[in-house]
Amino acid sequence: MKNQKIIVNDFMQKNYVYYLTEPAGKNFHSDFVPELTPKQMLRMGVFGGKYMTDGVKEFPRDWFIQAKLCPERHDPKMNYFEVNASQPLAIWREKGWIYHEDPRGWFQWYCRYFMGRRCADDDRQIKRWKSMKRHIAQIKKNCKKGDLNCRPKQRQALLNWAYDSRKI
Repeated sequence: MKNQKIIVNDFMQKNYVYYLTEPAGKNFHSDFVPELTPKQMLRMGVFGGKYMTDGVKEFPRDWFIQAKLCPERHDPKMNYFEVNASQPLAIWREKGWIYHEDPRGWFQWYCRYFMGRRCADDDRQIKRWKSMKRHIAQIKKNCKKGDLNCRPKQRQALLNWAYDSRKI
């Protein structure tokens, strides 16, 4: 829905307002071609299931049907590859990877971008997403095609960034 106003009130943001200016899942930057939707990622298992468990009201309900979530804690067994491939949010902040409007990081940005929000941080986040391709090269170099047990941490990291390493 164009120009729909979204008001966020969750653990990390109070009265944050943004607008959806593009149709959901459409009109992405030409350099940004994620292989997975946020809904697919949540169902497969990302970020130890802890990501955005208090912010489900912001996004479509169907994203959370069969989503692997763990509101109590980060649990690597909730991840598709059952390994921890995330750094703590404190490290993301320390490294300057967090945009003030998306205090949970890249996946929050992606969910909002997918829904139709466009913001000043889009180019930086797309550049960060593109830089994850280096992990694809490592998997191709070191693993047999389709061997999902090879380099599970890199595969989970790719999944956390909307790349589907099951195809590699």
